[in-house]
Amino acid sequence: MSFLQIYKKTGYQDWRQPANRRRHNPAYFGQRSSAGRPKRKLPIRQILTGGVILLALGGIFSIIFLAWLATQLPNPNKIIDRSVALSTKIYDRQGETLLYDIHGAQKRTFVQLSGIPENLKNATLAAEDREFYKHGGISFTGIIRSLLKNIFTGSKAGGSTITQQLVKNVILSPEKTYTRKAKEVILSYQLEKKFSKDEILQMYFNEIPYGSVAYGAEAAAQTYFGKAVKDLSLAESAVLAALPQAPTYYSPYGSHLDKLYARQGWILDSLADLGYITEEDAEFAKKEKIEFKKSAESIIAPHFVMFIKEYLTEKYGELAVEQGGLKVITTLDADKQKFAEEAIAENAEKNLKWNAGNAALVALDPATGQILAMVGSKDYFNDEIDGQVNVATRPRQPGSSFKPIVYAAAFKKGYTPETVLYDAVTKFLNSDGKDYEPKNYDLKEHGPVTIRQALAGSLNIPAVKAIYLTGVDKVLDLAGSLGYTTLSDRSRFGLSLVLGGAEVKLIEQVAAFAVFAREGEYHPPAGILKVEDKDGAVLEEYKKQEKKVLETQVARQINSILSDNAARAYIFGEKNYLTLPDRAVAAKTGTTNDYHDAWTVGFTPNLAAGVWVGNSDNAEMKRGADGSVLAAPIWNKFMQEALKGLPAEGFTAPAATVSGKPVLNGQLVQGIKVKVNKNNGKLATDLTPPDLVEERIYRQAHAILYYINKDDPQGDTAPDLNDPQYPRWEEAVLRWAKDNNIMAEDPPTESDDSYRPEDKPVISLTFPDARQTITDRNFSAGVNASAPRGVLRVEYYLNGKLLKPVSEAPYELSVYLDDPNLKSGFYQLKAAAYDDLGNNNSAALDLNFQLPEIPQPLSWLAPAENETISAKKFPYVIKAELANVSRIQKIDVYYKTADGQVDYINTSRQFAGGQLAVPWPSAPAPGAYKIYAEITNSDGYAFKTGEVVAEVQ
Repeated sequence: MSFLQIYKKTGYQDWRQPANRRRHNPAYFGQRSSAGRPKRKLPIRQILTGGVILLALGGIFSIIFLAWLATQLPNPNKIIDRSVALSTKIYDRQGETLLYDIHGAQKRTFVQLSGIPENLKNATLAAEDREFYKHGGISFTGIIRSLLKNIFTGSKAGGSTITQQLVKNVILSPEKTYTRKAKEVILSYQLEKKFSKDEILQMYFNEIPYGSVAYGAEAAAQTYFGKAVKDLSLAESAVLAALPQAPTYYSPYGSHLDKLYARQGWILDSLADLGYITEEDAEFAKKEKIEFKKSAESIIAPHFVMFIKEYLTEKYGELAVEQGGLKVITTLDADKQKFAEEAIAENAEKNLKWNAGNAALVALDPATGQILAMVGSKDYFNDEIDGQVNVATRPRQPGSSFKPIVYAAAFKKGYTPETVLYDAVTKFLNSDGKDYEPKNYDLKEHGPVTIRQALAGSLNIPAVKAIYLTGVDKVLDLAGSLGYTTLSDRSRFGLSLVLGGAEVKLIEQVAAFAVFAREGEYHPPAGILKVEDKDGAVLEEYKKQEKKVLETQVARQINSILSDNAARAYIFGEKNYLTLPDRAVAAKTGTTNDYHDAWTVGFTPNLAAGVWVGNSDNAEMKRGADGSVLAAPIWNKFMQEALKGLPAEGFTAPAATVSGKPVLNGQLVQGIKVKVNKNNGKLATDLTPPDLVEERIYRQAHAILYYINKDDPQGDTAPDLNDPQYPRWEEAVLRWAKDNNIMAEDPPTESDDSYRPEDKPVISLTFPDARQTITDRNFSAGVNASAPRGVLRVEYYLNGKLLKPVSEAPYELSVYLDDPNLKSGFYQLKAAAYDDLGNNNSAALDLNFQLPEIPQPLSWLAPAENETISAKKFPYVIKAELANVSRIQKIDVYYKTADGQVDYINTSRQFAGGQLAVPWPSAPAPGAYKIYAEITNSDGYAFKTGEVVAEVQ
C-alpha cells in the first residue's frame, strides 16, 4: 500500500471505488449466440454432479492446507516467550538527524485479573468483544461482517475477538497475510481449549499494547495517568479501553485527541446501553477533565513524526512499528523544519493580541511533493491549545486562498485574465433559491475590473461571478484532480465555495498550489524516502509520482497574477508580506468572514509553503485578523530563510490571449470622460458656472452575461438573456453606474448655451475695508450685488471655507466665529453672488484677524488621554463635555490610525445635559488611535476639535 493510499485512508474522505460491473452475457436465459445458434442448457444432474466434485476437491484441499498449516503453527504453550524488541528509528531526509526513536524497551507490569477494575473490564468487553464469554475464541459473524465491509466499502472493520487479538499481538509475527489470519483462527481455538476465559482475559490485560511502550493495563495506567490501574476512574477506564483498537491513532500523545474522546464517549454510551452503568454515570464521566501525564519521550518535529508513525502503523502494523526495528528515512529537511518553528514562535506573541492562539505551517518541494517541513501547532506539548492536534492535516475553511482554484477552472473554460467583471454589490440567486449578497473585505465597490485585478486584490464579488460563470461542478472537478479530499459531497457547495465556504486541509492546499509552481503537474504529498527492516532489506522506497492535471498556460496565467505585486497594490499596498526581496514569488491570502481562520499560501518554482493561523477550538479572532496581517509575516519569514542559497528561479510568462470579444480582452473598463452642465446635461463651456460643471463618464454599462454565453465564452453561442442571474447582474451594474455618475449612454455633443457674459452678476464688498483688523468674534460683512436675472443668494467664504449663504437683500453677513482654530493672521474674505441659472461672480479682500482666545467647545471625558480600551467593551460610548451647546447643529466623530487613515465612528445631533455621548459600534484592530470630532455650528460652519489618544486591545 502506497503512502498516498494510507494518507487518503486516514483522512476524512471515503475513497471507495465502484465495483466492476459484469457484462451482460447473451448466452443466459436461452438467448442466441452471435452465430445465431441457441446455447445448449446444462442438465440439472450434470450441474449437481459438478458441484459435488468441486465441494469434494475443496474439502480435500482444505484438509491438506490445514495439515500443512498445523506444522507451521507456533506452540501456544510458549505464549510468554518473546523475541527481543527492536526500536524503530525515524530520521530526516539526510538520515543523520534522529527525529524519533520508537524504542522497544517495553514497560510491562503484571497484575492479576482481580486487580483490574470492573469499569475497565466492562469497557474493554463493550469496545472489543461483547460476546467474549459466549464464543469459543472465534466470532464467525464478526469475521463475515468484517469481510463484507472490506469487500463492499473498501474499509476495514474489526472482526477479531479478544482471544484473536491476544494471539495476533503475542504469538504471531506481524505480517498481514491470509495465511497468518488462518493461523490466528486455529491458535485462538487452541488457546480457548487450554485456558479459561478469565485466564485469557488476564493475559490480555497484561500483554496487549496500549501505545507508546506501554504493554498491559497497569503500564498504560502509569504511562498515561501516572497512577495504578486499580485507581482509574470510569472516564479514565473508558479512555484506556479505547486504545487497543488503534494505539497510535488514538494515542493521547498523538494528533487525534478529539477522536479518542469520541471513542471514549461511544464506550461510555455502550456501557450504559448494556446496563453496566447508568446514563447519568456516562454523562458525568464524559464531562470529567482527563489529565494526561506529560510524555517524557524525546522527539523532533512531533507532528510530522506522528503523521509518519500513523502511516507506518497502518501499513505494517503496530507490532512491526513498535518492536520491528525499522529504519525510516523521511522527506523532512531538518533546517527548514527549524526555520518553520522559529517563524511561528517569532510571531506567536504578536498574534495573541489578535486572539489568535495557534498556527501551522507546511512546506513541500513542488517538483516531488516531498514534505520538507510540517508544524501542526505552535507548541505540540501545550494542552491549553490542543497542541497535539495536527492542524496541517485537519480541515479548516480557507477563505479567499481558494480563489486561485476557481479562477484556474475559469481559465480552463475559456475566460482570460483580462476578462472584465463588474465589482458591484449584487444579489445573486443561490442554488437553494435564496438571495446571496457577498461584500468585499474593504466593503467597497470597484466597478469594472479585470480578473487579474480581482484575483490579485482578492475581491469577493467578482469571484462569486467567476464561480457561477465557470460552474461549481467544474471547480470541484479541478479541485479533485489537484488532490483535495474534503470536497466529495457536492450537495454541500454553492457560490460561497469561492470565498472559502468549504473545509480543506493545509497540506492539500499547499500541494494544490504546488501544481501551479510546476506548471500543471500534480505530485501527491510524500513523507517517506525509504523504509528498511531490521536486516536492512528495503520495504519501500520513494518513487516519483506525477500527473498532468492542468494546462501549462492556465498555470502560467495564475502564476502571473499571484506574483503581480502591482496588481494587488490597490488593496494591499506596494509594501506587503507577499513579496520576497530577491526573487519572484506567487502568493495568496485568505480570511474567513467570521475571523476564525487566516491563511497565506505561496510558492516559488522550487518551494511551496502555506501557513494557517487561528485557534484549535475554532474560537473567533479579533476583527481585522486577516491572512495578510497574521499568516503572511510567518510565511514571509519562513520563505526568506528556507530559500537562502537556492537559485532565484522566475515564472514563465503565459502566452498572450486575444479574443474577438472585447469583454474578454479588458476593453470595456475605460469610458469617455466629459464635463457637462449638471442642470441641462450639455457640454460645459468657459461660461458654464464652475459649481455647475460636473465630470461624467459615458460607457456601455452591462454585465458580462450581456456579451457572452457563460458555457461558451469564446464561441459563437448567443448570450442567454433568460439566465436567472442576468437581470440581477444587470441591475447591479446600472445601479453602480448611476451611483458613480457614469452614464450608460452616448456622451452629449451639444454645447451649453445657457450662459452669456452679460448675464453675470456684479458684486463688490462694501464693508469691512481691505486689510482692516478684526478683533471681535461677532463678525459682519456687506455687499453691493445686482444681476440682470436678479440675485438669488450671496455666499461668504473665509480662506475658501464657506461661512454662510445669505438669501435675502441686502445680503449682509452676521456670524459668530466660534472656531477655536481660527488663529491670528491675514485671511481672505470672498463674497459670491448667484442668479437662478447659476451665473455667478465674486469679490474678495484680505483682513487681519486678531481674535481673542476662546475655550475649546469640547472637552473629552471618555476615553481619557492614553486610556486603554478592551475590545470586549465595544460598543464603547465616547463622551465629551460641550460649551455653547445652543450653537451646535451636529457633531461627527472620527478616529485616525497611526498611518493617517481616517475612519468614521458616529454622529450626534442631541446633547442632553450639555454632553456628547455617541457609541463606537465595533472594535478596530488592536493599536493606538487619535479620536477627534468635527462640529458644525448653527450657521453651517464646520470646524475640527482637538484629539484624544486611546489604545484598543
